[in-house]
Amino acid sequence: MGYLWSLLKPLFLFAILYIVFTYIIPLGKDVEHYSVYLLLGIVLWNFFTEATVIGASSVVARGDLIRKISIPRYLTVIASSLSALINLGLSLIVVFIFALLNGITPSFSWFLIIPLIAELYAFALGISFLLGAMYVKFRDITYIWEIVLQAGFYASAIIFPLSLVPAIYHKWFFMSPIVQIVQDARYAITGNDQPVLWSTVHSWAVVVPFLIVIATVIIGGVYFKRRSKYFAEDI
Repeated sequence: MGYLWSLLKPLFLFAILYIVFTYIIPLGKDVEHYSVYLLLGIVLWNFFTEATVIGASSVVARGDLIRKISIPRYLTVIASSLSALINLGLSLIVVFIFALLNGITPSFSWFLIIPLIAELYAFALGISFLLGAMYVKFRDITYIWEIVLQAGFYASAIIFPLSLVPAIYHKWFFMSPIVQIVQDARYAITGNDQPVLWSTVHSWAVVVPFLIVIATVIIGGVYFKRRSKYFAEDI
């Protein structure tokens, strides 16, 4: 039932938010294929949340194994993130089926979802390395991260169209890798006229979200490697 629940959870959340923001507070009334738009955002956000939350506790959760067997410590984080990636793959199948049922014609732009997923995975992995290493020493870090995720859900235009935000602020939203990935993925699947990175940012700043992802992976990996030699005694 584990994988079934991994599919049902985002669908239940989608159903609730879709009813609220379509019929009660109609935020998506002017967005074409808003149901697919909303479901895809929820699925991508749930992957990011699952990967980082599980990744944060992955080292401590396998403490007995780390103390008994000499294995590369980073494998514990990668194994956790791959589990979340499998769930994402299953959820995306549901998204594609839902898109077809909504009358969206498949196109080559759908393949753009692959590099966007790779970017999202790298970003989540970098954060997981940071949180996983910090959690060994500071067990309260997960509570702080849950608050950050809660704020990030509402600040990343997951449930509302970015077009509702004044255009002058769009480029600042796109400095967030999450916003850039979600908005570009939505465009790739639905082809709607919502803001995307290349149509909003017209300067060198267009590379900022990608640089943030690269920096997060490097910093997270280096910090994890430096702290990994103390894991066995700190767990």
